[in-house]
Amino acid sequence: MSATVELRVVEQGDDTFVEDAWALKEGIRREEGVLRQRRGFFTDAYARSRTFVLVERTLDDERLIGFASVRRDGYILFLAVDPDERGEGHGKRLVAAVAEEYGKVTCHARTSNENALEFYQGIGFEIVRKIDNYYEDYGDAYYLRLGEDSFTEKLSRFFRR
Repeated sequence: MSATVELRVVEQGDDTFVEDAWALKEGIRREEGVLRQRRGFFTDAYARSRTFVLVERTLDDERLIGFASVRRDGYILFLAVDPDERGEGHGKRLVAAVAEEYGKVTCHARTSNENALEFYQGIGFEIVRKIDNYYEDYGDAYYLRLGEDSFTEKLSRFFRR
């Protein structure tokens, strides 16, 4: 059976896919020990954000495979892709959608989250600074920014649909 991955935008105040996004995030937290937000914080932030979602559609169902919740200034609050779907360009596609919409893209990542750091740096993010005790559990973070060169433009153009 053929499936299509569709990019959709969930506007601020709309909780479409919030339960699926929470379940995806929690699965990643249990497996990888990252994305440790509390439910109330997560659902409030999701509702206040614009969220780009990737939905796999088949003839009789659809499934959330990734999402990026973004503030008005292009700051990515949450970015998650189903571990079974990684390596297919879904994370890049989500960041490209953010870059196309906002131009400037920034985020934080745990200094211990090697997968996230490898992903972000691999597509052109630069570490701007380290912030000690950034997270509620006193974990350290890097503040990252998508490079100022033409990479943002190239990434956005490549994934435009």
